[in-house]
Amino acid sequence: MADPTDTRDTGPRLGSPLWTYFTGVITIGLTALAVAQIRLGVPELAGLAATALFWILVVLVVLGELRPVMVSSSTLVGGTPTSTMFTFAVLMHHGLSAAVLMQAVAVVVSGLVHRRSWHRIAFNIAQITLACTASAVVFGAFGIHPRPLDTWTPEGTDMPAIALAGLAYFTVRGLLVCSAVALHERKSIIRVIKASIGPQALVYGALLGLAPLVVVVMEHSTGLVPLFVAPLAAVYFTATLSMRRDHQAMHDGLTGLPNRKLLILRTEEALAEAREDERVGLFLLDLDRFKEVNDTLGHPVGDLLLQIVAHRLTHSVRPGDVVARLGGDEFAVLLPSIRDGHAAKEVASRLRVALTEPVRLEGMTFDLDASIGIALFPDHAPDFELLLQRSDVAMYMAKEGRTGVEFYVAERDRNSPERLSLLGDLRRAIDRDELDLHYQPKVSLADGRVEGVEALLRWWHPVRGPISPVEFIPLAEQSYLMRELTQHVIDKAMNQAARWWHDGLEVPVSVNVSARDLLDSGLPDQLSAGLARLSLPPNAIHLEVTERILMTDQAYSADTIRTLAALGVPLALDDFGTGYSTLVRLQRLQVDEVKIDASFVRKIGESPDDERIVRSIIDLVRSLGLRAVAEGVESAEIATQLRAMGCDAGQGWWLAEPMPATEATVWLKARLRLPSLSHDSHMAMDGTV
Repeated sequence: MADPTDTRDTGPRLGSPLWTYFTGVITIGLTALAVAQIRLGVPELAGLAATALFWILVVLVVLGELRPVMVSSSTLVGGTPTSTMFTFAVLMHHGLSAAVLMQAVAVVVSGLVHRRSWHRIAFNIAQITLACTASAVVFGAFGIHPRPLDTWTPEGTDMPAIALAGLAYFTVRGLLVCSAVALHERKSIIRVIKASIGPQALVYGALLGLAPLVVVVMEHSTGLVPLFVAPLAAVYFTATLSMRRDHQAMHDGLTGLPNRKLLILRTEEALAEAREDERVGLFLLDLDRFKEVNDTLGHPVGDLLLQIVAHRLTHSVRPGDVVARLGGDEFAVLLPSIRDGHAAKEVASRLRVALTEPVRLEGMTFDLDASIGIALFPDHAPDFELLLQRSDVAMYMAKEGRTGVEFYVAERDRNSPERLSLLGDLRRAIDRDELDLHYQPKVSLADGRVEGVEALLRWWHPVRGPISPVEFIPLAEQSYLMRELTQHVIDKAMNQAARWWHDGLEVPVSVNVSARDLLDSGLPDQLSAGLARLSLPPNAIHLEVTERILMTDQAYSADTIRTLAALGVPLALDDFGTGYSTLVRLQRLQVDEVKIDASFVRKIGESPDDERIVRSIIDLVRSLGLRAVAEGVESAEIATQLRAMGCDAGQGWWLAEPMPATEATVWLKARLRLPSLSHDSHMAMDGTV
């Protein structure tokens, strides 16, 4: 039977149903043990202890208790002690008192060797004593009352008594232990019995069936009794090898945690047994900054860190919850029974607290953190695959929002059927060259010169019409398409830049790339090959990356940035002010200009706070020797204020709106033919665009 405290050996909580159950079984069982010893009497015990057979049996029972036969890696099944065969044989030959005394000694020795807690040792003694007592009652009903000095040896006609006594032993022990497991892991006792009965019945049947043969040998030749160790050892090693293969197939080799295969089985079991008033929760957990440890200190240190994380997770969940490793630094936690979302979030918060405890390895201290996504059955998904997918979506939301823990929200699911269909349409649009670029000029606020144009992606869906980049760009960022989409846009922008430059319109074209694109070592190669093929200078193409890169570890993208700088391709920081940047990180990033987010710029005439923010950003950027560019310049008043603050250039609908390539060409030719204008005449002209 499964050991009721396999998950954590900390003991039942005082006053809990499990504590009440343990207390009752231990009280009744130890009372039965005491009564049996009182009935035994000192003279009979001394007479039995004087025989060599007694000590041979004690040794065999102790060894059998130390090395149970493991028939399954499931904690619900557990191991079957081979001591059962010898204990049942002593019960038949020498009676109840001698059997429970030997078994109690064996359980105590095993408990001390394995450092089990007192409640576990006491419970095991009690449940075995009660199982032996049930067998003794059955034997008594058949008129069989053996004692240490008045032994009994079975014959062929005693098979019914032996069978019923063995069944009583197995039934009582099974029910007592399965009830404890069910209470400990908060599972249905029916489920525990179903999981245990098959594997355990086979092994118990073999052990209890061999016990009468042990009695016959004990009666006729004591010296031959140890020979029974040989078949038991064969069974033990065969079962161990089988269980090891089963364990390897269902568990992660590094951490020993359940793998995806076992997680699927446990989740399906939990879903099948879920009650109407409860939920099943599935967490997906991803470590933050783990790749930094692997890249910096090597995989051995990373493996040690994963083992520490696994240990912390398993000791932070409730008994019965399942912690699994899905691969890399990704873990899953299954809550087979949870009251509601609030209780699930409490568990998730406890996990994060456990993980944020500093870890000291290789003489260094690491601060860990994790992002956790939560999906609940039946609220968010009806089966394992959807639960896992939606917990993954929630985890991405937690990472993106830097909140730590998030529940699945359908409205924010970029993997909904509609969005997946849109992703397929985007794939076809790239293949068919159905995506267009519009170009928005960037204008100097000091003298009106055109400093460049920004390429903005546009998609006209054949059925849905125009689709905003806000809708399809984040979708591409989470998929395999982002790299291909970036390459497509860069090629298209470079080809347009070449047409302009070779036509005398030497205007740099800026292209937006994501922080993920900077992880692509092929990006500099694509730019270098394109510039050479089109005979363009490096400064004909500018790259713009959002401020989010400052919130991630720049070590990952540093090589790409250095290669781009060596190539001579300028880099700008876009949407500045919306993140949580630090001056130190900004200094380390090799950018030429910083673009202030339009959400601040549009309100500088209305909000003193936004005006102070914009002014501070401009001062900061200029103090670092970088250019400041304002987005969202939509009125003459805003342009005037920005120029007074020292902002270098601006973009916005008041200055010039995004235009298709043909219109942008006409606009550029008209502007670049004009001489430098005074600021006032420039503003008046732009106001009519």
